[in-house]
Amino acid sequence: MRILISGAAGFLGSHLCDKLIALGNEVIGMDNFITGNKDNLAHLAGNEKFSFIRHDVANFIFVPGKVDAVMHFASPASPNPASPFGFPNLPIQTMKAGALGTHNMLGVARDHKARYILASTSEIYGDPLEHPQREGYWGHVDPIGLRSVYDESKRFAEALTMAYHRYHHINTGIVRIFNTYGPRMRLDDGRVIPNFIQQALKKEELTIYGDGSQTRSFCYVDDLIDGIIKLLYSEEHYPVNIGNPDEITIVDLAKLVNEVIGNTKETVFLEGKVAGDDPMRRQPDITRASTILKWEPKINLHQGLKKTIPYFLEKLNL
Repeated sequence: MRILISGAAGFLGSHLCDKLIALGNEVIGMDNFITGNKDNLAHLAGNEKFSFIRHDVANFIFVPGKVDAVMHFASPASPNPASPFGFPNLPIQTMKAGALGTHNMLGVARDHKARYILASTSEIYGDPLEHPQREGYWGHVDPIGLRSVYDESKRFAEALTMAYHRYHHINTGIVRIFNTYGPRMRLDDGRVIPNFIQQALKKEELTIYGDGSQTRSFCYVDDLIDGIIKLLYSEEHYPVNIGNPDEITIVDLAKLVNEVIGNTKETVFLEGKVAGDDPMRRQPDITRASTILKWEPKINLHQGLKKTIPYFLEKLNL
Protein backbone atom coordinates (compact mmCIF):
# COMPACT_ATOMS: atom_id res chain seq x y z
CA MET A 1 0.00 0.00 0.00
CA ARG A 2 0.89 3.68 -0.28
CA ILE A 3 0.27 5.14 3.18
CA LEU A 4 0.13 8.74 4.43
CA ILE A 5 1.16 9.16 8.11
CA SER A 6 0.81 12.48 9.91
CA GLY A 7 3.03 13.03 12.96
CA ALA A 8 5.62 10.90 11.20
CA ALA A 9 8.58 12.43 13.06
CA GLY A 10 7.04 11.72 16.43
CA PHE A 11 7.78 8.86 18.81
CA LEU A 12 4.99 6.58 17.56
CA GLY A 13 4.77 7.93 14.02
CA SER A 14 8.42 7.22 13.25
CA HIS A 15 8.21 3.64 14.54
CA LEU A 16 5.07 3.18 12.47
CA CYS A 17 6.91 4.39 9.35
CA ASP A 18 9.71 1.90 9.96
CA LYS A 19 7.43 -1.07 10.47
CA LEU A 20 5.18 -0.35 7.49
CA ILE A 21 8.18 0.12 5.21
CA ALA A 22 9.67 -3.14 6.50
CA LEU A 23 6.39 -4.83 5.51
CA GLY A 24 6.86 -3.60 1.93
CA ASN A 25 4.63 -0.53 1.94
CA GLU A 26 5.43 2.92 0.56
CA VAL A 27 5.11 5.61 3.24
CA ILE A 28 4.55 9.35 2.89
CA GLY A 29 5.51 10.99 6.17
CA MET A 30 4.02 14.34 7.18
CA ASP A 31 5.07 16.55 10.10
CA ASN A 32 5.58 20.22 10.93
CA PHE A 33 8.17 19.42 13.67
CA ILE A 34 6.33 21.31 16.39
CA THR A 35 6.96 18.30 18.65
CA GLY A 36 8.38 15.81 16.16
CA ASN A 37 12.11 15.19 15.90
CA LYS A 38 13.92 15.15 12.54
CA ASP A 39 16.42 12.65 13.96
CA ASN A 40 13.65 10.06 14.20
CA LEU A 41 13.45 9.95 10.41
CA ALA A 42 17.10 10.57 9.50
CA HIS A 43 17.77 6.87 8.86
CA LEU A 44 15.06 6.85 6.16
CA ALA A 45 16.79 9.48 4.00
CA GLY A 46 17.34 8.00 0.57
CA ASN A 47 14.95 5.11 1.14
CA GLU A 48 12.93 4.72 -2.05
CA LYS A 49 9.94 3.55 -0.01
CA PHE A 50 9.80 6.79 2.00
CA SER A 51 8.99 10.39 1.10
CA PHE A 52 8.34 13.37 3.35
CA ILE A 53 6.10 16.43 3.30
CA ARG A 54 6.67 19.22 5.82
CA HIS A 55 3.17 20.43 6.56
CA ASP A 56 0.79 21.40 9.36
CA VAL A 57 -2.24 19.09 9.25
CA ALA A 58 -4.41 21.99 10.45
CA ASN A 59 -4.08 23.36 6.90
CA PHE A 60 -5.59 21.87 3.73
CA ILE A 61 -3.75 18.72 2.61
CA PHE A 62 -3.07 17.68 -0.98
CA VAL A 63 -1.19 14.50 -1.75
CA PRO A 64 -0.44 13.70 -5.40
CA GLY A 65 -0.80 10.13 -6.58
CA LYS A 66 -2.91 7.32 -5.20
CA VAL A 67 -3.13 6.84 -1.41
CA ASP A 68 -4.39 3.54 -0.02
CA ALA A 69 -4.36 4.34 3.70
CA VAL A 70 -4.31 7.48 5.85
CA MET A 71 -3.08 7.40 9.46
CA HIS A 72 -3.55 10.50 11.61
CA PHE A 73 -0.94 10.51 14.40
CA ALA A 74 -0.15 14.24 14.60
CA SER A 75 -0.66 15.80 18.04
CA PRO A 76 1.31 16.99 21.04
CA ALA A 77 0.98 14.15 23.55
CA SER A 78 2.65 14.82 26.90
CA PRO A 79 0.38 15.97 29.76
CA ASN A 80 3.25 17.39 31.80
CA PRO A 81 3.01 21.19 32.18
CA ALA A 82 6.76 21.28 32.88
CA SER A 83 7.46 20.16 29.32
CA PRO A 84 7.62 22.78 26.55
CA PHE A 85 6.34 20.06 24.20
CA GLY A 86 3.38 19.03 26.34
CA PHE A 87 -0.15 19.81 25.25
CA PRO A 88 -0.80 22.20 28.18
CA ASN A 89 1.83 24.50 26.63
CA LEU A 90 0.55 24.03 23.08
CA PRO A 91 -3.20 24.22 23.72
CA ILE A 92 -4.36 25.81 20.47
CA GLN A 93 -2.08 23.65 18.34
CA THR A 94 -3.36 20.55 20.16
CA MET A 95 -6.98 21.44 19.51
CA LYS A 96 -6.26 22.24 15.86
CA ALA A 97 -4.46 18.92 15.31
CA GLY A 98 -7.41 17.04 16.78
CA ALA A 99 -10.14 19.04 15.07
CA LEU A 100 -8.88 20.64 11.83
CA GLY A 101 -6.19 18.00 11.35
CA THR A 102 -8.69 15.17 11.67
CA HIS A 103 -11.02 16.91 9.21
CA ASN A 104 -8.25 17.42 6.66
CA MET A 105 -6.88 13.88 6.95
CA LEU A 106 -10.39 12.45 6.62
CA GLY A 107 -10.73 14.56 3.49
CA VAL A 108 -7.68 12.84 1.99
CA ALA A 109 -9.11 9.43 2.89
CA ARG A 110 -12.42 10.36 1.28
CA ASP A 111 -10.80 11.66 -1.91
CA HIS A 112 -8.73 8.49 -2.30
CA LYS A 113 -11.29 6.00 -0.92
CA ALA A 114 -8.56 4.99 1.52
CA ARG A 115 -8.59 3.14 4.84
CA TYR A 116 -8.34 5.71 7.65
CA ILE A 117 -6.85 5.12 11.11
CA LEU A 118 -7.21 7.70 13.88
CA ALA A 119 -4.70 7.67 16.74
CA SER A 120 -6.93 8.29 19.73
CA THR A 121 -6.02 7.88 23.39
CA SER A 122 -6.84 6.41 26.77
CA GLU A 123 -7.38 10.04 27.84
CA ILE A 124 -10.81 9.60 26.22
CA TYR A 125 -11.76 7.96 29.53
CA GLY A 126 -10.56 10.86 31.69
CA ASP A 127 -10.21 10.02 35.39
CA PRO A 128 -12.21 6.81 35.03
CA LEU A 129 -15.00 5.64 37.30
CA GLU A 130 -14.85 2.26 35.55
CA HIS A 131 -11.82 0.01 35.94
CA PRO A 132 -10.29 -1.42 33.83
CA GLN A 133 -11.41 0.75 30.93
CA ARG A 134 -13.33 -0.91 28.11
CA GLU A 135 -14.24 0.73 24.83
CA GLY A 136 -17.93 0.97 25.75
CA TYR A 137 -17.15 3.24 28.72
CA TRP A 138 -18.04 6.88 27.93
CA GLY A 139 -15.49 8.42 30.26
CA HIS A 140 -15.26 10.92 33.12
CA VAL A 141 -13.67 14.01 31.60
CA ASP A 142 -13.37 17.63 32.73
CA PRO A 143 -14.14 19.64 29.56
CA ILE A 144 -12.29 22.77 30.77
CA GLY A 145 -9.46 21.31 32.87
CA LEU A 146 -5.73 21.42 32.13
CA ARG A 147 -5.91 18.21 30.11
CA SER A 148 -9.11 19.16 28.29
CA VAL A 149 -7.38 20.47 25.16
CA TYR A 150 -6.05 16.98 24.52
CA ASP A 151 -8.97 14.95 25.88
CA GLU A 152 -11.63 16.90 24.05
CA SER A 153 -9.67 17.20 20.80
CA LYS A 154 -9.45 13.41 20.69
CA ARG A 155 -13.10 12.95 21.66
CA PHE A 156 -14.06 15.34 18.87
CA ALA A 157 -11.73 13.51 16.48
CA GLU A 158 -13.44 10.21 17.27
CA ALA A 159 -16.89 11.74 16.73
CA LEU A 160 -15.85 13.25 13.40
CA THR A 161 -14.26 9.98 12.30
CA MET A 162 -17.47 8.08 13.00
CA ALA A 163 -19.50 10.79 11.23
CA TYR A 164 -17.37 10.33 8.10
CA HIS A 165 -17.77 6.57 8.40
CA ARG A 166 -21.55 6.74 8.73
CA TYR A 167 -22.27 9.59 6.29
CA HIS A 168 -19.50 9.28 3.68
CA HIS A 169 -18.95 5.52 4.15
CA ILE A 170 -15.22 5.97 4.75
CA ASN A 171 -13.44 2.80 5.88
CA THR A 172 -12.34 4.17 9.26
CA GLY A 173 -10.71 2.67 12.35
CA ILE A 174 -9.91 4.15 15.78
CA VAL A 175 -7.08 3.04 18.05
CA ARG A 176 -7.18 4.14 21.69
CA ILE A 177 -3.53 4.20 22.72
CA PHE A 178 -2.55 3.64 26.35
CA ASN A 179 0.76 4.68 27.94
CA THR A 180 3.61 3.65 25.67
CA TYR A 181 7.38 3.85 26.06
CA GLY A 182 10.56 2.94 24.20
CA PRO A 183 13.37 4.40 22.10
CA ARG A 184 12.77 7.82 20.47
CA MET A 185 10.80 9.28 23.36
CA ARG A 186 11.80 12.90 23.89
CA LEU A 187 14.14 13.24 26.84
CA ASP A 188 12.54 16.56 27.74
CA ASP A 189 8.86 15.77 27.28
CA GLY A 190 8.22 15.38 31.02
CA ARG A 191 6.65 11.92 30.94
CA VAL A 192 7.31 9.62 33.85
CA ILE A 193 9.44 6.90 32.22
CA PRO A 194 11.90 9.32 30.53
CA ASN A 195 12.13 11.28 33.78
CA PHE A 196 12.80 8.21 35.93
CA ILE A 197 15.31 6.67 33.51
CA GLN A 198 17.33 9.87 33.23
CA GLN A 199 17.38 10.42 37.00
CA ALA A 200 18.39 6.81 37.64
CA LEU A 201 21.14 6.85 34.99
CA LYS A 202 22.54 10.04 36.55
CA LYS A 203 22.38 8.37 40.01
CA GLU A 204 19.93 10.99 41.22
CA GLU A 205 16.87 10.72 43.44
CA LEU A 206 13.72 9.81 41.52
CA THR A 207 11.04 12.49 41.95
CA ILE A 208 7.35 11.64 42.22
CA TYR A 209 4.63 14.29 42.19
CA GLY A 210 1.86 13.34 44.60
CA ASP A 211 1.98 10.19 46.73
CA GLY A 212 2.74 7.83 43.83
CA SER A 213 -0.39 5.74 44.33
CA GLN A 214 -1.72 6.61 40.87
CA THR A 215 -1.42 3.73 38.41
CA ARG A 216 -0.52 3.38 34.76
CA SER A 217 -0.23 0.46 32.33
CA PHE A 218 2.85 0.73 30.14
CA CYS A 219 3.13 -0.87 26.69
CA TYR A 220 6.45 -1.26 24.88
CA VAL A 221 6.41 0.55 21.55
CA ASP A 222 7.01 -2.54 19.36
CA ASP A 223 3.94 -4.24 20.82
CA LEU A 224 1.82 -1.14 20.32
CA ILE A 225 2.87 -0.72 16.68
CA ASP A 226 2.06 -4.37 15.97
CA GLY A 227 -1.44 -3.83 17.35
CA ILE A 228 -1.98 -0.68 15.29
CA ILE A 229 -0.90 -2.42 12.09
CA LYS A 230 -3.26 -5.31 12.81
CA LEU A 231 -6.04 -2.73 13.12
CA LEU A 232 -4.97 -1.09 9.83
CA TYR A 233 -5.26 -4.39 7.98
CA SER A 234 -8.59 -5.24 9.61
CA GLU A 235 -12.09 -4.07 8.72
CA GLU A 236 -12.90 -2.91 12.28
CA HIS A 237 -14.55 0.51 12.51
CA TYR A 238 -15.19 0.97 16.22
CA PRO A 239 -12.57 1.98 18.82
CA VAL A 240 -10.07 -0.63 19.97
CA ASN A 241 -7.88 -0.29 23.06
CA ILE A 242 -4.22 -1.06 22.40
CA GLY A 243 -2.06 -1.20 25.50
CA ASN A 244 -0.54 -3.48 28.10
CA PRO A 245 -3.05 -4.44 30.82
CA ASP A 246 -0.32 -4.92 33.47
CA GLU A 247 -1.08 -2.13 35.95
CA ILE A 248 1.61 -0.62 38.19
CA THR A 249 1.73 2.24 40.70
CA ILE A 250 4.13 5.08 40.06
CA VAL A 251 5.93 4.19 43.32
CA ASP A 252 6.51 0.63 42.11
CA LEU A 253 7.58 1.91 38.69
CA ALA A 254 10.26 4.03 40.37
CA LYS A 255 11.49 0.99 42.30
CA LEU A 256 11.63 -1.09 39.11
CA VAL A 257 13.56 1.56 37.16
CA ASN A 258 16.09 1.86 40.00
CA GLU A 259 16.41 -1.93 40.16
CA VAL A 260 17.00 -2.34 36.41
CA ILE A 261 19.56 0.50 36.27
CA GLY A 262 21.18 -0.16 39.66
CA ASN A 263 20.47 3.22 41.22
CA THR A 264 20.47 3.22 45.03
CA LYS A 265 19.20 6.76 45.62
CA GLU A 266 15.91 7.25 47.47
CA THR A 267 12.61 8.31 45.91
CA VAL A 268 11.48 11.86 46.74
CA PHE A 269 7.83 12.92 46.86
CA LEU A 270 6.99 16.43 45.68
CA GLU A 271 3.81 18.46 45.40
CA GLY A 272 2.52 20.98 42.92
CA LYS A 273 2.83 19.54 39.42
CA VAL A 274 0.02 17.01 39.35
CA ALA A 275 -2.96 18.37 37.43
CA GLY A 276 -6.27 18.30 39.28
CA ASP A 277 -7.71 16.03 36.58
CA ASP A 278 -4.72 13.66 36.54
CA PRO A 279 -6.20 10.14 36.24
CA MET A 280 -5.70 8.08 39.39
CA ARG A 281 -5.97 4.73 37.59
CA ARG A 282 -5.31 3.62 34.06
CA GLN A 283 -5.62 0.05 32.76
CA PRO A 284 -6.93 -1.11 29.38
CA ASP A 285 -9.40 -3.90 28.87
CA ILE A 286 -7.96 -5.44 25.70
CA THR A 287 -10.67 -8.05 25.14
CA ARG A 288 -11.67 -6.49 21.80
CA ALA A 289 -8.07 -6.34 20.56
CA SER A 290 -7.49 -9.93 21.60
CA THR A 291 -10.73 -11.16 20.03
CA ILE A 292 -10.94 -9.07 16.85
CA LEU A 293 -7.26 -8.49 16.05
CA LYS A 294 -5.77 -11.57 17.74
CA TRP A 295 -3.35 -9.17 19.44
CA GLU A 296 -1.80 -9.18 22.89
CA PRO A 297 1.43 -7.54 24.14
CA LYS A 298 4.47 -9.80 24.40
CA ILE A 299 7.06 -7.63 26.16
CA ASN A 300 6.74 -7.05 29.90
CA LEU A 301 7.81 -3.84 31.63
CA HIS A 302 11.14 -5.21 32.90
CA GLN A 303 12.09 -6.41 29.40
CA GLY A 304 10.90 -3.19 27.79
CA LEU A 305 12.91 -0.99 30.15
CA LYS A 306 16.06 -2.95 29.31
CA LYS A 307 15.34 -2.36 25.61
CA THR A 308 14.75 1.36 26.21
CA ILE A 309 17.67 2.30 28.47
CA PRO A 310 20.44 2.06 25.80
CA TYR A 311 18.68 4.80 23.82
CA PHE A 312 18.81 7.14 26.82
CA LEU A 313 22.45 6.23 27.51
CA GLU A 314 23.32 7.22 23.95
CA LYS A 315 21.35 10.48 24.01
CA LEU A 316 22.73 11.48 27.41
CA ASN A 317 26.31 10.58 26.36
CA LEU A 318 26.73 8.45 29.49
